[in-house]
Amino acid sequence: MTKAAARVHEMEHHTADWTTTRPIVSGTQGVVASGHPLVSMAGMRMLLSGGNAFDAAVAAGFAAAVVEPTASYTLCGECVALIHDARSGQTLSLSGQGPAPARATLAYFRGRGLDTIPTGPGPDAHLSFTVPGAVDAYLTVLETLGTRSVSEVLAPALSYAERGFPMYEYMHRLLAIAESRTQFDLYPPGGTAVFYPGGRVPAVGDLFVQPALARTLSRLVEADAGCRGHRKAGIVAARERFYRGDIAAAIGAFSESVGGLLRADDLAGYRAGLEAPIKTTFAGREILGQAGWTQGPVLMQALGMLEAFDLRAMGHNSVRYIHVVTEALKLAFADRERFYGDSANAGVPIAALLAPAYARERAAQIRMDRAAPEAPAPGDPRRQGGMPAGMTARATTEDPAAIHAPDGTTHIAAIDRDGNMICLTPSGGVFRKSAFAAELGCTLSTRSEMFVLEDGHPNALAPGKRPRTTLVSYLICDKGVPTTSIGCPGGDDQAQADLQLVLNVLIWGMNPQQAVEAPRFSTQTLVNSFYPRVYRPGQLNVERGIPESTRAELRALGHKVSEIGACGIGAVVTHRDPESGVLSAGADPRRPTYALAW
Repeated sequence: MTKAAARVHEMEHHTADWTTTRPIVSGTQGVVASGHPLVSMAGMRMLLSGGNAFDAAVAAGFAAAVVEPTASYTLCGECVALIHDARSGQTLSLSGQGPAPARATLAYFRGRGLDTIPTGPGPDAHLSFTVPGAVDAYLTVLETLGTRSVSEVLAPALSYAERGFPMYEYMHRLLAIAESRTQFDLYPPGGTAVFYPGGRVPAVGDLFVQPALARTLSRLVEADAGCRGHRKAGIVAARERFYRGDIAAAIGAFSESVGGLLRADDLAGYRAGLEAPIKTTFAGREILGQAGWTQGPVLMQALGMLEAFDLRAMGHNSVRYIHVVTEALKLAFADRERFYGDSANAGVPIAALLAPAYARERAAQIRMDRAAPEAPAPGDPRRQGGMPAGMTARATTEDPAAIHAPDGTTHIAAIDRDGNMICLTPSGGVFRKSAFAAELGCTLSTRSEMFVLEDGHPNALAPGKRPRTTLVSYLICDKGVPTTSIGCPGGDDQAQADLQLVLNVLIWGMNPQQAVEAPRFSTQTLVNSFYPRVYRPGQLNVERGIPESTRAELRALGHKVSEIGACGIGAVVTHRDPESGVLSAGADPRRPTYALAW
């Protein structure tokens, strides 16, 4: 058996303790994984027609806005990504996170007597709209690294919207939640007719059509077609129509009609950003992620602390293992709440937070005989004092047993035969928080809810500033070259689930499918990023795969253990073997996540 074949054999025939419900998906020419088979197929169509991984991810991103509207994702939403260009050897972080509009100021919210930025339903529901960032992010990737035209990458999405796709169980179940329909009924008509035709939730298998969304996508195709085959000119024209043309005007008018602060002028100046990722090392590998305008450094800080412990000796998902990972996350989240924010507007000491000496100092605060009952104090990497005034956690009266996993968003990853790699997490426009714009066929993002209304805080609201988003994605490098992508939906659970995926790969040697299927857990000892910013001290959510005997011992350590359906539902891991070029992917069966390869 060749070395390459032996590696594939090992990946497919790992220890029986980590058997999976699905096989790992492997190929040599390209791999795409996403939150739904039709979304993955949209990306695969680009690869099969000669496109690269970037074309595939853009096509999948647009398709996800059609096929996964109940996964907290909309065409007028946002995204983050990590991109590796094999030709140049450059790896970049993509910010498709739209900023707060010009009218969103601290003075405005204080004048309304608000101490947080609310979302729906309610009279102040639409004060949290942000500039749509995903479309320009996709067009930027297509323009700088892609090979296909706007019309080509939009073809699958337009077909799914215009001709429809079969309703699937996950979407059906979310539409059936009472709060989903309530939001449609509260605001201008249009959404109810689309998502509840004939007054009912579409049955699984029913053809689901979105004509208004199809018309919006068609406008972008029309802009491209008007450039007579000039690929980059078509991209510029599509961007112009969305951000300065009739689409922008429709977005601004809708926001104003429902009391939002977003206007067409806010879209006109927006451009997605490409920047250097932040880095850390763990277990001899380099980990890349987004900077402190996201929660990306949480995972990296936790890894730095966990270097001080022999995780393998503890055993995978043992009591000691779950405990130490959880306690490291509590410390990292405490620092997130104090230090993270848009680096363009506030100095964020990310380098200091990731310094090995600081990680060891924080790790020394972990007690192996007792869980921290409350959120720890933030650290002091530069010896400049503690938490600013007003940063208090909001207590919750919710029954922990009734708490459900975050709706999450979705995740997309693609690798091609040349080694180009992208992992992309899009989001925005939760049904139960936003309002449906009938003319556009989608909701608007409410990401401004994540801002803090505190003078001087790194995540303080300011016009034109990015809110500290929960969206993240990661790349693992071998000898300086990215080989593995990590990503999942899940709000504040994202960085936690991604941490466990990284550990599953690097410490436990799991292949991508094993890594995504292994049971997960998440701490809620943090101030939740979403309105109303609840705080559940001591709560530890565990999936059903964590045995009751383990839960009992965790309770004895002081953890308030609650079973939850899934933590970081919809995870995706992809891998490229640097020697053989074999590509593989794992897709989370907790949702209709699906991987394709050829």
